[in-house]
Amino acid sequence: IPAQSTQPNPLEIQRQREARKRALARKCAKEQMQQRTPEPVEGREHIHVQTELYLEEISDRITEVDTECQTDAFLDRPPTPLFIPAKTGKDVATQIEEGELFDFDVEVKPILEVLIGKTVEQALLEVMEEEELAQLWAHQHAYAELRNAELAEVQRLEEQDRRYREEKERRKRQHMQMLQKQKETTEKIAARAFAQRYLADLIPSVFNNLRESGFFYDPIERDIETEFLPWLMTEVEETLERRVLGRTMLDSLICTVVEKRLDAFSHKPPSDQTEAAAEEPRPTDAAPQVAGETDAADQRVAEEEETDQPVAEEEPSRHISFQLEESD
Repeated sequence: IPAQSTQPNPLEIQRQREARKRALARKCAKEQMQQRTPEPVEGREHIHVQTELYLEEISDRITEVDTECQTDAFLDRPPTPLFIPAKTGKDVATQIEEGELFDFDVEVKPILEVLIGKTVEQALLEVMEEEELAQLWAHQHAYAELRNAELAEVQRLEEQDRRYREEKERRKRQHMQMLQKQKETTEKIAARAFAQRYLADLIPSVFNNLRESGFFYDPIERDIETEFLPWLMTEVEETLERRVLGRTMLDSLICTVVEKRLDAFSHKPPSDQTEAAAEEPRPTDAAPQVAGETDAADQRVAEEEETDQPVAEEEPSRHISFQLEESD
């Protein structure tokens, strides 16, 4: 039985398309030929109006009404009787005796020969078919083995080619990375050399400015400046104040002694006291002693303060000692 084709005929499809195109063209031409309503004048507009004989109320909501009805119950239908066609014709009978029509042994022999021959032929065909199928299976098995071997070889070659490509790509990436690293290293070396040349004079100047500004300092020096030097200046000031105070007191004492000696020498002694004065030590002898004492005191004070005021502070004591000698 020939298989029926389920695919449509291309010629039929083309005819249908052309028919649809012609129908669409006729429809467009008919619409163009129909008279249309002219455009409305300015200030007016067209509206849709019902021109049918019976008007219909237009609304968005359709009117719905619920109704109910009751039907009678169905009765059971009786079973349909079997159809028996009406008998036509007349009934007749005949009698066939044994051996009148055919001899079974004689008539069945060619039939048996044909059946046996067909059976043997079919058996031989089946055996030959089995042998052919066995050969086909063997050939198919050999072909499958050869095909599997060829597929394995192809897969091996593809895998080898893939490894070669991956190795090639890896080597290329490695070479590019090496070139990139060399380039970066060269740039870093060049930048470092430039920075060293540029910062050779900049860094010392910056450090000097920072050091002068006080950002970098020696902790010992800073400790000396902040702790030791203020304490030393305070001690020196206290020592100088004590020395100035002692010198002032000594000057006042010396001035007092000198004034008293001058007052004592300015008045002449009475005549009755000349002998007693002769026995007593003369003031001229005491004056050099006082002068010597004052000179020794001035010399000690000068030695103590020779670092601060070595010359200017010795002049009053020397002047006083000179006055004492002249008075003597």
